[in-house]
Amino acid sequence: MHRLRRWINSPYSFSLGMFAMMVPSQAFSSFYSYFYVEKLGLGIGLATLARMIFLIWDAVNNPLMGYWSDRTRTRLGRRRPWVFGAMPVFMLTFIMVFSPPSGLAQGGLFAWFLIALLLFEAAATVLWVNYGALFPELFRGDRLRAKASAIQQGYQVVALLIGTALTPILFDAIGFSRMAVLYAFLFGIFMLLCMLAVRENETYAQQKPLKLVPAFRETLNNRKFWMFHISNSFAQTVNGLISSMIPFYAKYVLGIPEALVSVLLASVFVSVIPLVFVWYWIIRTMDGVKAWRLSLAAYGLSVIPLWFGQDLTSGILAGVMVGFGLAGFLVTPAIVSGRIIDEDEARTGLRREGIYTAVGGFITRSSGLISAIAFWIVGIIFGYESGDNPGNNPEATFRYLTSVVPLILLGIAFLISFMVKMDFKNTLKGELEHGTKTDHQL
Repeated sequence: MHRLRRWINSPYSFSLGMFAMMVPSQAFSSFYSYFYVEKLGLGIGLATLARMIFLIWDAVNNPLMGYWSDRTRTRLGRRRPWVFGAMPVFMLTFIMVFSPPSGLAQGGLFAWFLIALLLFEAAATVLWVNYGALFPELFRGDRLRAKASAIQQGYQVVALLIGTALTPILFDAIGFSRMAVLYAFLFGIFMLLCMLAVRENETYAQQKPLKLVPAFRETLNNRKFWMFHISNSFAQTVNGLISSMIPFYAKYVLGIPEALVSVLLASVFVSVIPLVFVWYWIIRTMDGVKAWRLSLAAYGLSVIPLWFGQDLTSGILAGVMVGFGLAGFLVTPAIVSGRIIDEDEARTGLRREGIYTAVGGFITRSSGLISAIAFWIVGIIFGYESGDNPGNNPEATFRYLTSVVPLILLGIAFLISFMVKMDFKNTLKGELEHGTKTDHQL
């Protein structure tokens, strides 16, 4: 019985949700472009248009999802009912993305991709908003959040490794559609285990929520919130851009066969697993904002070696370097985000993780559009259109997309981070007092 209680709201059980969602999400972000553009021959312009239409849809459903989540009142809590309801939809739409009917022309392929994308991202919004909103509620204070975030990111990196390095092996062996079915059921099992171990704080559900206009006004007027998430959106673009460009980079820059893409991806994500705990140690030596800013600088420097890749060996070495910067960016934002939500509670008297997670998620997820536009612009410059028409210099296309473009984006993120200023003094005592009550979870 005691062991069961330790499992409730433990970062280890909670992190199963991150593992569950990241496996299919990473497989999607890493290979949907490769699947539709390179394998199926969808034009890069149509692929970019689909992402732009999605962003308009996401601009509406993401913030509203957070608002509705904060206002939900059930015996299961505010967040869990939404997660349970979205799970089967997420599974079905993920399978749909990678299972288009054969023989579709450009127009039909675009229509299938767009519809599947909108449905999948809508289900993903429900999951990410509600799961993300639980983190700052369950783990209070910078010290506990840093430790919980490190554990969560350890789970995430395993998921990233599966979603990227194992995926090429699977779709080569069983095809994209069967790979999607396998990942969908993996998600369902681990997400269910996560949610069964979560117990929400009933006190927050009893608070009278803000109405729609005041809720959005309070959120949109928070300058720290905006600067933090705008900075993160540029850095998050690099996450998606590098992972989605690696298959192209392997083919056109390193000249290695598709079967070895998994080895290249593993070099990045295997190195991240121990490095997230190195970053946890670094975080303990400075305040959260400085640690986050340092991670952006380290991430920017780490993408430079990708420019010099020539073969599998040099590609692996560059991948390990990227792993150090990526590890820092995975761990540090949760501390700053949690502090922003805490400050909002002090101002409004309400815990509004849902709307902050949703609006922040929309800003950050706009990185998908930045990534798509970068792909399109660089493709135009060097003549790359699709796998059927790669142009005269596909090598240059993907050198720039994996090194130069990420370096520019991370430089912008680093500069914007200086607009986020917080006072971390005189908070340790309160966190330690709260930590004595919650350390058993960790």
